[in-house]
Amino acid sequence: MSIEEPTEMMTLEPSAIIGFDGHVVCGLRVHPDQRHLVFPLGNEISIYECATNKQSFLRGHTNTISTLDISTSGRMVASGQSNHMGFRAFVIVWDWETRKEISRHELHRVRVQSLCFSSNDQFLVSLGGKDCGSIIVWDIEQRTAICGTIATKETTGEATKVASLNKRFTTFVSGGDQNLRVWNIDRERKRLTVQDVAVGKLRREFTGMRISPNDDTLYVGTMSGDIVKINLNCNPNPSDPSQDKMPVLLGCFGKHNAKKPPGKDCEKYHYGVRDLLLLPDGKLIIGAGDGTIDMVQERNGNFKNYRGPTWPELKSLQSTKIDGVITSLQIRNGKTLLIGTNGCEIYSLELANFSSSLRLLKTCHTNAVYDIAFPYNFSLVFATASHESIRIWSTSKMQELLRIVVPNFASSSIVFSRDGKSIISAWNDGVIRAFTPLSGKLIYAIPNAHNKGCSSVAVTSNGKIVVSGGIEGQVRVWKIDPYVQSLIGVLKEHYGPIESVHINNYDTEVVSASRDGSCVIWDLIRLTRKHVIFAHTQFIAAQYFPTGVQILTAGSDKLIGYWEAYDGSLVREVEGSKSGPINAIDMNMMGEYFVSAGTDQIVRLWNYQLGVEVAVGIGHASAITSARYSPNGKFLVTGSSDGGIFVWKVPEVSVWWWWFV
Repeated sequence: MSIEEPTEMMTLEPSAIIGFDGHVVCGLRVHPDQRHLVFPLGNEISIYECATNKQSFLRGHTNTISTLDISTSGRMVASGQSNHMGFRAFVIVWDWETRKEISRHELHRVRVQSLCFSSNDQFLVSLGGKDCGSIIVWDIEQRTAICGTIATKETTGEATKVASLNKRFTTFVSGGDQNLRVWNIDRERKRLTVQDVAVGKLRREFTGMRISPNDDTLYVGTMSGDIVKINLNCNPNPSDPSQDKMPVLLGCFGKHNAKKPPGKDCEKYHYGVRDLLLLPDGKLIIGAGDGTIDMVQERNGNFKNYRGPTWPELKSLQSTKIDGVITSLQIRNGKTLLIGTNGCEIYSLELANFSSSLRLLKTCHTNAVYDIAFPYNFSLVFATASHESIRIWSTSKMQELLRIVVPNFASSSIVFSRDGKSIISAWNDGVIRAFTPLSGKLIYAIPNAHNKGCSSVAVTSNGKIVVSGGIEGQVRVWKIDPYVQSLIGVLKEHYGPIESVHINNYDTEVVSASRDGSCVIWDLIRLTRKHVIFAHTQFIAAQYFPTGVQILTAGSDKLIGYWEAYDGSLVREVEGSKSGPINAIDMNMMGEYFVSAGTDQIVRLWNYQLGVEVAVGIGHASAITSARYSPNGKFLVTGSSDGGIFVWKVPEVSVWWWWFV
């Protein structure tokens, strides 16, 4: 019998990515066609069609995306990334129609902080991070850099934001820590000219910037919690870039509180103004660091003799508050406000009514996804475990159905009971908790199940026996009755943390994988040890073959091992990764194929009998921490340390080219 090698490796394509990187400032964008949302997710850009819930992705970055922008016409998207210290960071320009890369450059060091297109789509202005500090002007049509210079003076802090004017395509504004400057691009001489905005003694760290449609006025948010209004003093002729006067400060505005006496009636926004929007009627929408969303308008008062530098100029018209720091504000269809937060959530809010129209559109975990679980023989939903929460997701809509929150603690392992009536979870406070999948109510909790934290959990098919593993190295067996949960056995063999426990399909054995380099096969009926598996590795995952005759293991030595359950002998070892440990493995229901994933950020699909890869999936931006095969075998779900959840479509078996001769 011989095996003919494939000519090429098949590729796993993600059918959906559940996630939104809310830490990217102004990362959420609405395309000018008003039908698509564009936002970063790891090292990919997600293009989300609102009407159909379909996603497509722009791939080309080698590290986490740090900023993006869409051209005024909507024909192009630009994105910049961060990189490791000492390396260059890419800026990529994408074509919207073809979803292909137009051009790229790596003229910035370590990080690209901000991007903006000129109003006529001719130039792309990019700003480097604190390790670079330079502004580069890129000619998109010529695919070359025109000019570049240091963004700030030595006497001020770093620049963090650039924004282009609406009618003057050669002019843009930069702002940051104690610096606010207006730049002009001299295409013929290939240089930049700059004017500092005259703000007097005002010292602020500037954040979000919005420019009026006719380029007269600039509104800038500050980390001090107020709004700065600037007169740009542009030449009345947009085709003439020369300026007669220096841009000057018109005022520094706060919110008016009518309940307080004059002199004390000015309120600032807590934790700074992170982003703001300028509506066509002149009103402002302000997003603050404490989650406040405020619609305000100017009062046009006289504050020449006001005591403080910040005037109570803004009158609040509507206000609401959400959880998290506001990082992005966008308007869709002229009536819906979209809000992105650093909690990796996207909300929608109707401009006409703030009080009752708030709705959560997208969400994802903010920390590592430690485990993934499907109900028995049911693929329409799955659950994920992470820091402070367990979430249940719909595989058809790719939306969150339920969130179970336990503040300040992390769930390291979850499993559905066979009847689907409970979700059993292990937590790092040493408690085993069971919840209802429909309402999320607590059914029972086993306190002090493990004294250093509970790291893994498994349940028998009848739901009456729960096996848990702890950080201290013990495997404990619990009897679950309707009103009481009792400990019936403590299995002590390991001296390292238990990474996983798995029960065979007959409920007779359980295998525990530990960081101490051993896997122990336990007799679940007699509560005794049957066999021990030793290897020069830290075992991270172990799972029974569906028939229970073999055990599949993975660990820090990058090897996947096949072991006989009868006597614990090694059958086969295959290299599961070129670099880094394997963090997760899972088989399909029949045991024909299994998935492995780890620190190398690659999802691998294997033929179990042959021990060879049949497909690989690349897309995660950080180490993969969990993986699970769907019960129907049609897709895989993987979770990573950045909170992203990828759903991969499994290729049809009929198109795989493995055969025997």
